[in-house]
Amino acid sequence: MSKLLNSKNRRLDGRKLDELRPIKMKVGVIDNANGSAYIEFGRNKVMAAVYGPKDVHPKHMMKTESAILKCRYHMTPFSTGRRKNPAPSRRETEISKIISEALEPAIVMTDYPRTAIHVYVEILQSDGGSRCAGVTAASLALADAGINMRDLTSGCAAGKIDGKVALDLDEVEDMEGDADLPMAILPNLEKVTLLQLDGDFSHKEFIEALKLAKKGCLKVYEMQRNALNDKYFGNEKA
Repeated sequence: MSKLLNSKNRRLDGRKLDELRPIKMKVGVIDNANGSAYIEFGRNKVMAAVYGPKDVHPKHMMKTESAILKCRYHMTPFSTGRRKNPAPSRRETEISKIISEALEPAIVMTDYPRTAIHVYVEILQSDGGSRCAGVTAASLALADAGINMRDLTSGCAAGKIDGKVALDLDEVEDMEGDADLPMAILPNLEKVTLLQLDGDFSHKEFIEALKLAKKGCLKVYEMQRNALNDKYFGNEKA
């Protein structure tokens, strides 16, 4: 296994252990969607679009008391170094379900009975942490669509590289590191809506990674708020 940290605990891209990759966010990027967002999370490039609330098809899936949330996470064939099969993979199906479960607690579903809200997350370029970037982009798109929400969902991951807990692993660190802990939270409600673990942590390392991932989520949350403010109140600032 190659070394992922130098003698000063700096990573291959020069970051400190508790440092996020550069992040860019923009809201309202697709005219034909009810809401949309674009995020660059390191070298991840993610587009999210929301359609609805709209009629449910097939009808037997309709809920009389609330909306249903349909999410699709999809990696484009050119999103990775090797061409990916455009057909949905088992991993994409799993992450679609994970994103839906991470977003649903943020939405006031009972405000939209007998309808469906469709969320599409397209990974244009993947570089580790794409599910957290996808959740973050999807939440922004829902807010842009005017869907009634209790809070934004903010995602970030922590992990372990060369025996050290680190924030926001890129693809090389994810593949060659010791552990990965994706997380999503509703910051104002102090609620965790996504928490997974791949790899091995000691109890102490797990607590440290949990705190670090939450710290990253809170930073992402501020960027989400700024992106929404830039679209809807940008002229007032000027």
